[in-house]
Amino acid sequence: MVLEGQTALVTGVGHGLGKAIARKLASDGARIYGADIHADELDSVAAEFQAEGYTFQGRIVDVSDPEAWHSWVKDVTDRESAMHILVNNAGGVAGQVHHPIEAVADQDFDRIVQINLYGAFYGIRAVAPSMKQQGYGRIINISSGAGLTHSLTGIQAYSSAKAGQIGLTRQMAFELGPFGITVNNVAPGFVISNPTTHRQWEAMGADGQHNLVQSIPMRRLGEPEDIAAMVAFFAGKEAGYITGQVISVDGGLIMR
Repeated sequence: MVLEGQTALVTGVGHGLGKAIARKLASDGARIYGADIHADELDSVAAEFQAEGYTFQGRIVDVSDPEAWHSWVKDVTDRESAMHILVNNAGGVAGQVHHPIEAVADQDFDRIVQINLYGAFYGIRAVAPSMKQQGYGRIINISSGAGLTHSLTGIQAYSSAKAGQIGLTRQMAFELGPFGITVNNVAPGFVISNPTTHRQWEAMGADGQHNLVQSIPMRRLGEPEDIAAMVAFFAGKEAGYITGQVISVDGGLIMR
């Protein structure tokens, strides 16, 4: 129970990576405040976690809405004496698929950037005052291998937003370090964790699936629990002298 007594905010908690991250942090003792835009999934997670004995409070939050962030964080700070951990996990491609760059609409590009980059910015901005005041905090952003190289699905806005999020991580680590706050980034490889990734996997076909797995030194796809384990490490006290780092959890696909 290395996180006993700590409060953690996790976005995109309704399924996949967010759910696994929240469960891992809860199993380590944290009280979880989870956000998602899907009410049914949020209710399902709340029921599961409560049945497992975890402390969980869910809330519908669109991470691309700064006012929603402000309201959520105010509610948490009104309930809790301190806010220790923020995991900016919510993201994705908003149901989009690859189009040639000349066919990409402004609003489609903007929507993905709003979710993946602005969402992380709004979250950090919302929790920073509380974390600064207490002189402690752990912020973990979930990016992607697409932010380090390119998008496997060819979505320009996604790779751009995730690369921007990595830059935001480093800048915030520099700015918030003097206040005892670490800011790090986990870059997952391909993980089948939600309906979108299921569709992407199926669209590859048997040959594409085989080729992808063979390109990974560990010769397997990642599991949500692989990502959650890295987040939990960054969230713990033992990672107190690690900040501004990007760790690829991808079976060795990207080696830098």
